[in-house]
Amino acid sequence: MTKIAYIFPGQGSQYAGMGKDLAENFPAARMVFEEADEVLGFPLSRLCFEGPAEQLQLTENTQPAILTTSIAALRAMETAGFPEPDFVAGHSLGEYSALVAASSLSFADAVRVVRARGRYMQEAVPVGTGAMAAVMGATLVDIERLCAEAGTGEVCAPANINSPNQVVIAGAAAAIDRAIELLKAAGAKRVIKLNVSAPFHCALMMPAQQRLAADLEEVEFSALRMPLVTNADAAIIAGGEAARAALIKQVSAPVRWLGSIELLLSREVRTFVEVGPGKVLSGLVRQIYRDAQCLNIEDSTLTEKLQLVEPARVG
Repeated sequence: MTKIAYIFPGQGSQYAGMGKDLAENFPAARMVFEEADEVLGFPLSRLCFEGPAEQLQLTENTQPAILTTSIAALRAMETAGFPEPDFVAGHSLGEYSALVAASSLSFADAVRVVRARGRYMQEAVPVGTGAMAAVMGATLVDIERLCAEAGTGEVCAPANINSPNQVVIAGAAAAIDRAIELLKAAGAKRVIKLNVSAPFHCALMMPAQQRLAADLEEVEFSALRMPLVTNADAAIIAGGEAARAALIKQVSAPVRWLGSIELLLSREVRTFVEVGPGKVLSGLVRQIYRDAQCLNIEDSTLTEKLQLVEPARVG
């Protein structure tokens, strides 16, 4: 019997209008947005539904916005009768959504912590001194070697190992510029500098990790209702303390998405349901395993997709 994993997106999936259709059509989804507004003390729902885009792009807003939209989609799925997944996983920020889905972390605690997480990550590195770039068509071994060569004493390393064909690097801005030139000279198919507000998932995030660790120590984590594959280690966990440790570690560690999906595939997962805004993760899963069934749930068309998920249990 094939298995199902729910996967949850991180930054890069935000857009003005996300979640509005869900909130208008599913009372359970609307209640999630109302709870987020109450917990945060400002109308996050309006920011999600209406923008403006420049405010939504600020990482301290982006992170709670994507989390809230993802959990709103999840609650709508539950009322529509979607089956419980066999596994959950989330990309970066999405690991918080996955832990809410697994009943390890309350939504209120998650949305409060991720807003602080966004602020800590932004404040960890002065604007303009860090950078990230996406590398396509180069091996991880070559990317690691050329990042080390480009570093010359500065941070420069893989940050998101997304698929066999896509790795994102992060570090000091000058080092990333040097790495881009070295990678192009070495034959990488494409290297694109990303428009991001900070160099996520590298050693420059250690100040943010330390601040976030203090917050997470005050949060209650329960045993997971279903197992989760972690970002930092691409390993399966089921306990609350392991979940806390994973969230702390992932701030400065690379996201091992390729390894996470390969692990899920080894556990007979063939259906991946992306819960939340965008289809980025579905695209990455298909790069890793072309025959995977991938669905995305971000609006009220979810009821039409239920019939595609149900047969997976007996496929």
